[in-house]
Amino acid sequence: MKKKALISVSDKSKLEELLEVLDAEYDFISSSGTAAFIKAAGYKVTEVRDLSNFPEILSGRVKTLHPKIFGAILYDRNNHQHLEEIERENILSIDLVIVNLYPFAEVTKNLNAEIEDREQSLDIAIENIDIGGPSLLRAASKNFRHVITLSNPDQYDAFTERYKSKSLDLNYRKQLAAETFRMTSAYDTVIERFLAQANTDSFKTTAESSSTDENLLPEKLTLNLERVRTLSYGENPHQQAGLYIESNSKYRGLADANKLHGKDLSFNNLLDLSAAYNIVQEYGPEIPCAAIVKHNNPCGVAIAPNITLAFIEALAADSVSAFGGVVALNNPVDIALANELSQIFLEAVIAPSFTPEAFAILTQKKNIRLIEHPNFKNSQNLLDIKKIDGGFLIQTANHQLIDQTLLKTVTKTTIDESLWVDLILALKVVKHVKSNAIVTTQGGRTLGIGVGQTNRVKSVEDALRNFDLDTRGAVMASDGFFPFADNVHLAAQNHIAAIIQPGGSIRDEEVIKACDDLGIAMAFTQIRHFKH
Repeated sequence: MKKKALISVSDKSKLEELLEVLDAEYDFISSSGTAAFIKAAGYKVTEVRDLSNFPEILSGRVKTLHPKIFGAILYDRNNHQHLEEIERENILSIDLVIVNLYPFAEVTKNLNAEIEDREQSLDIAIENIDIGGPSLLRAASKNFRHVITLSNPDQYDAFTERYKSKSLDLNYRKQLAAETFRMTSAYDTVIERFLAQANTDSFKTTAESSSTDENLLPEKLTLNLERVRTLSYGENPHQQAGLYIESNSKYRGLADANKLHGKDLSFNNLLDLSAAYNIVQEYGPEIPCAAIVKHNNPCGVAIAPNITLAFIEALAADSVSAFGGVVALNNPVDIALANELSQIFLEAVIAPSFTPEAFAILTQKKNIRLIEHPNFKNSQNLLDIKKIDGGFLIQTANHQLIDQTLLKTVTKTTIDESLWVDLILALKVVKHVKSNAIVTTQGGRTLGIGVGQTNRVKSVEDALRNFDLDTRGAVMASDGFFPFADNVHLAAQNHIAAIIQPGGSIRDEEVIKACDDLGIAMAFTQIRHFKH
């Protein structure tokens, strides 16, 4: 007597080839949709409703949920009581379950963007929640000692090889069961995340939301991650690394960017590219911006009337540190910019696009990575997640810069309108620099960047280190408040015209007085930008 295989699949890829392999030893049982496919392929099939003597009901919501089906899968072949019950109820034995699920993630990925009627979107999503499929898979996986479970067409080839070599051993069955439970858990997470967001505006950014919005920090958060790439190594050669994405995320960002040329992206490349591209996305494409990043910190950032000039100015900010760095640009790369980029050794360049002429120039360098990725200014992540020993720290992402209602000039010396472009640039950059962070700017580019020092004076010194005598009119931004006036005195010695900082120190009045005495203008944002 032939064994029985229950088949109910949404994704029918590779199924016909699998049927050909199984036909000699298995009878096929299937729900109506898959049964039609099996019949069309030329194979005999028994429909579930004929086996259970119960029709499919509720527009197909109930097809396989029946004791005769689940009993056939779940009974323990070594349990005498189970065997007696199976015989008494005239239940067959199902030895192979081939099921994949309604494509909920694929259907809902862009649902809100494609369908304006939110109730209609929700209805479509609900009808793509699979109930019978996960139940069948979980039942078969629970009984892995006796039942084989295939939950993904990607498993068919390995199964076929083992089937033909008669090596469907217990360890392999257990492996398939584990994969199934991992998949059904991820499937449930996709649904949970979608429904949790159904009552919120999915296009609302953190900056537009209240910082105390509880929906952004759920009581329980499941991360459904899948590895899409194994990397050559991690931060160091002895560390293993991989690139993972959220299976249920509608937006993949840099993880889904298109590498056009060059070596594979490394762990460190991806970190630096993310840091650089986040900086240039502080500006829309109408303000060309270039950022050069080394070891996850910017060494040069500039804005200019065109993207070529922006890169030239960013490079001039610190051409020594830029060697071997990554470049991010918020405008397409043309032939003029490609000629400039080709003059220096760079690990990678990321931009919205590359013209054919620019691509031809840059690809003369064999190893440079060229990454094409559109501007994502309105699509950034809402949560920032960091791992600590034994747990995770989760916060809303820092998309805020200035709240005009909180911004206040606190010195007697007012800030000249001509300085605001550089002050905003300094503030946009300092937000992306490791704390303690100080950034000085002039003429649309960074002059100096003080990175990650353990006290603010050292960061100020680093940000002022490369100053020449012609830097009058330069400005400074600080990620945190000035705890003492010594920072102001250093700024004055280097001709800083204006400072922008959060304020909030117990010595604010002392700092303000020092600015007034030295003729430096200062504004408080009341928004801190620490980055650890």
